[in-house]
Amino acid sequence: MLALFAALASMLAAQSFNGEAEMTVEQSYLQESVELTIIREQSRSNSREAKMTALEYITAAINRGSKSDEIRASLEYLALEGVVNIARENGRVTNNFPDIRKQAAAALGNLGTPEAKATLLKMIGADNDPQVIAEALKSLCLIGNNDDNEISLIARTVSRFHNLNPDNMVVLSALDIFEKTAAANNGIRDRFVIETITLVSESRYYVSTVRNRAKLLLDDLRKYRLTQG
Repeated sequence: MLALFAALASMLAAQSFNGEAEMTVEQSYLQESVELTIIREQSRSNSREAKMTALEYITAAINRGSKSDEIRASLEYLALEGVVNIARENGRVTNNFPDIRKQAAAALGNLGTPEAKATLLKMIGADNDPQVIAEALKSLCLIGNNDDNEISLIARTVSRFHNLNPDNMVVLSALDIFEKTAAANNGIRDRFVIETITLVSESRYYVSTVRNRAKLLLDDLRKYRLTQG
């Protein structure tokens, strides 16, 4: 593994030294191959620091426009590790890294593929960390085009947190999705989604900014229904 890091560092240094010269096809392929190997190995390492390194390489690759299966697979592994993919030692979970899952959720939003959305939906259905869930919801909003089943799952997630661990950022991120979905589809017709928004608007668990946002969204949803006649 050290040899892989050294090879990639040497290639990048050479490119920086001669910034005007373009890489050959062979050099570009070699760089990508080494980079993907590092991403795969580091993302599956037991070390949190190694996973952070993998996320740095993943972010750089996505910023260049890469949407390779290896990047998607590594992101899915990082996003679900410690929640779906669990390792234990003496009964204790040893691979629970919420900060890694949060960053993986953000990267999935930037990746923006249907497979990335599927992973994000798995995250909100399984994870119990509010920061992770809020980031996953932000990424789902970024990707957009959420269908009825997806917004229903998002409403169930809000309801789950409301009952166990009410969180303002989780709710705000969900409201963003509901608002965007309503605008794109001339309203929302799912009764449970509307009931969830109503619950938020009336609950003392949330700050006034969140409750008022929910009330405004309910007003908008009523206007959509009036427009439909």
